[in-house]
Amino acid sequence: MAVSLLCSPGSSDAQSNFYANKTISLVVGASVGGGYDVYARAFAPFLSAHIPGKPTVIVKNLPGAGGLASVLHLDASAPKDGTVITTFNAGVLTNAFANPEQAKVDLRGLAWLGSLNRSFRFCYFWRGRGFATWADLNGGREATLGSIGTNSAAYNDIALLRHLLKAKVRAVSGYPGRSEVHLAIERGELDGDCGSWTSMPEEWLRDSKITIHIRFSRTLVPGMPPSAAAARDLLTDPKKRDIFNLLTASAVVGRPYIAPKGVPADRLAALRAAFDATMKDPEFLADSEKQHLAVTPMTGAEVETFVKELYRTPPDIAAAAREISGE
Repeated sequence: MAVSLLCSPGSSDAQSNFYANKTISLVVGASVGGGYDVYARAFAPFLSAHIPGKPTVIVKNLPGAGGLASVLHLDASAPKDGTVITTFNAGVLTNAFANPEQAKVDLRGLAWLGSLNRSFRFCYFWRGRGFATWADLNGGREATLGSIGTNSAAYNDIALLRHLLKAKVRAVSGYPGRSEVHLAIERGELDGDCGSWTSMPEEWLRDSKITIHIRFSRTLVPGMPPSAAAARDLLTDPKKRDIFNLLTASAVVGRPYIAPKGVPADRLAALRAAFDATMKDPEFLADSEKQHLAVTPMTGAEVETFVKELYRTPPDIAAAAREISGE
């Protein structure tokens, strides 16, 4: 009965009345110019078109704590009426169940709208910095890789390299977002980074400015060199593989979108339906392809189920992951 009421014409009319002439704030937990920001700005106008009442959707940036600041904002001060949604670095997800005291959030209580795409993550190094091969990471100098904070996916990737694969790498944290990390690499402040394939500057790939040694996804993305080894395949210890699976879980969720807990059920249903409709919108998909933005979505229900399963991770695996990601 509840479902039929949410999907009934009367419910749709109620949402049109609520959202008409309203503004929805889409808060990005990263700085302007990075992958999360670019995706959000491409997504916002199409989401608006699919919400009853067609409210204006404005993108705002709230970087900090590796993306955690934007998530905490939902509970701390954001309205709970369905006019604020957030997208954030999925590395927060890993930290939330590996380091619950540090993360300060239980993600099971959030209202998941869905995810735009899975993240195909890898680590790379700027050419000419002395890290031309995987063997060079076990040489004399320690490689410096950029990170926006301990809650970020890149920080967890670097920790995996350091502890599970024994590479001589070090995370340099504190950058507001990926665009600042990229500038630091070009200036020579950093040797490289770990990131998502869809966040790479086109000219870096086109002009072979970076060397890719290792990938965290099990499959190769079109254009990624076959020489990029799958990190999981390099691990022979079953427990290490379980730890790896846990610490790379954020790549499955990729680019998630959430609303605060407490949003009225009918408005959450409207937001989820609008998200799903956008993922099938031919104009959105064509626009994304034009911008080279991969779209491999998950529904809100799928993300919610996945997150709940992660919280059921065996204690010994969670403890090992906590030790690695919380170094």
